[in-house]
Amino acid sequence: MNEKIIIEGGKKLRGEVTIGGAKNAVLKLMAAALLLDDICEIHNVPALADVKTMLEVINKLGVKSEYNENEKFIKIDATNITSCTASYEYVSKMRASFITLGALLGRCNEAKVALPGGCAIGERRIDFHIKGLESLGAKVKIEGGYVVATATKLVGSEITLDRPSVGATENIMLAAVLAEGSTIINNAAQEPEIIDLANFLNAIGADVSGAGSSEIIINGVSQKDLHPAVYTTIPDRIEAGTYMAAIVASRGKAVIKNVFPNHLSAVISKLTELGANVSIIDPFSLEVSCPARPKAVNIVTQPYPGFPTDMQSPLMAVLSTAKGISIINESIYENRFRQIAELRRMGADVQQEGSHAIVKGVRSLTGVQLKASDLRAGASLVIAGLCANGTSEIEGLIHLDRGYENIIEKFTMLGADIKRVKIKDTNINNVKNNKRKQKV
Repeated sequence: MNEKIIIEGGKKLRGEVTIGGAKNAVLKLMAAALLLDDICEIHNVPALADVKTMLEVINKLGVKSEYNENEKFIKIDATNITSCTASYEYVSKMRASFITLGALLGRCNEAKVALPGGCAIGERRIDFHIKGLESLGAKVKIEGGYVVATATKLVGSEITLDRPSVGATENIMLAAVLAEGSTIINNAAQEPEIIDLANFLNAIGADVSGAGSSEIIINGVSQKDLHPAVYTTIPDRIEAGTYMAAIVASRGKAVIKNVFPNHLSAVISKLTELGANVSIIDPFSLEVSCPARPKAVNIVTQPYPGFPTDMQSPLMAVLSTAKGISIINESIYENRFRQIAELRRMGADVQQEGSHAIVKGVRSLTGVQLKASDLRAGASLVIAGLCANGTSEIEGLIHLDRGYENIIEKFTMLGADIKRVKIKDTNINNVKNNKRKQKV
């Protein structure tokens, strides 16, 4: 849509906000449903563009689905898979759909999934995925822009990842569910979304243990061992962290509901270090406040349980008005400083030196016209606009729509002056007017 967000900054956020289901968990659960020769239901599903894209991907494989945005659930019937090819048309829209590779290979002993191509925030290698599937007995080749994997049968194996890749861990887990024997993944990713995937797989009859640690064990089961289930996914820790950062940046005070506080330990630690107050008021709610100007802190992004790369951009917006100099080391993705140029236009003093960003806090930012370049950079600009003096206008909303459900409504509930409006295309109107004049 040709729309933009308009923010009148300078208002302290107050009230409460409820967090939705985890995007990065739900998408993988939808892919995992391909293993089941039956029906499953996934609840706490956020209304996001990425969810709709994943539905397009699996529906093209022959899946029947029902998506109720109001009730936040998806019913998936993968009884009759008619295709094992995930085409470029859909995979190119969203890299997460590449996770269908492991599920299709496990279910059908064959899979053809388009290479996901480039990524705005940096390189995301697939060699870990391929090596893992080959260790299970698959023959994998890259042909015509597709990863083509086939296997007479998959056999469990011990696999050690060079680094704890989330995507590779997930693809191997999915392929190993119906493999013969046991699979051990060493140096596995430990993110909460990995645990959620394992819990879902166990709910439908798989045998997965160790998720959340560096060693995951998958004991293969047969297709007849899998059965229907109703499953509720975890809250989105990155959405929660984004609202926490916005509250701190505005120097407000608010309650964040429907969260798992232990998933946010690294974020809470940094917010506390910069001067915020974060209190756990019940098992699923946090109160966040920051009455004074934040203090500078240093950040190094790391795989979970370290500080998440997805929170680097939102925290940079907070630190842009902090007292002192902060250094941010982005160790995960090389292009994840794309918000810097736009923050500078608002008056931020940020310099990039390779994988490091040096943030010299200024007293205040000024609202200007901005454009989001990716999902988390867009969140960073919204936070900056909320605490800036004057009016900010943000374009590129296609990115925000991928990962933030009802962002305007939620910030409005916190007292922000924020709205979404259509952009008047003056250039097109001028062309039409000129053509009319020429005819006259």
